[in-house]
Amino acid sequence: MPERAKRHLVVVDMQRVFRRNGDWHVPRYDEAAEAIARLVAAGHPPILTRFVPDPAEEGSWSAYYDRWRSMRLDPADEAWDLELPGVETSGTIDLPTFGKWGEELAQRIPVGEELLLTGVATDCCVLATALAAADAGRYVTVITDACAGQNDQAHQATLDLLELLSPMVRLATSAEVAASPQAAAV
Repeated sequence: MPERAKRHLVVVDMQRVFRRNGDWHVPRYDEAAEAIARLVAAGHPPILTRFVPDPAEEGSWSAYYDRWRSMRLDPADEAWDLELPGVETSGTIDLPTFGKWGEELAQRIPVGEELLLTGVATDCCVLATALAAADAGRYVTVITDACAGQNDQAHQATLDLLELLSPMVRLATSAEVAASPQAAAV
């Protein structure tokens, strides 16, 4: 992939609901959080997203929440709070969808610049965000150790799928990104 002028660290849904034990627990959450904190410390300011349910549960969302009844929580419930040790978490993009690519990210990340994509879950919200951003013509680098899935197999299967989308989507580790001289967006 050609060198990008600027890189934007996008941190998808690092929220309490995925860290704590429960229906949506992501086992390697803390490992991903540590890698994200290292990227932030290396000079990559984060763009933070949150999954916040829409109480209207329009269309298939109602059936989805019938399956996950324990997640029928008020949008203001602390379960939806960001939980990312070592990273300032003020200011977020809140959406009631798996994918976080939309108008707000498109305005912040122009065509020709690169998303450094991190967060949870690799096999859901990270995947949906990567596909939509690639569809919008953005270069996406999924930081493999700064993401975590529902389990190791789902995480790896998603990375294997995303690798097929090169050069629009590529995979890298946080160490590879930190060692790269490319400019971080501010």
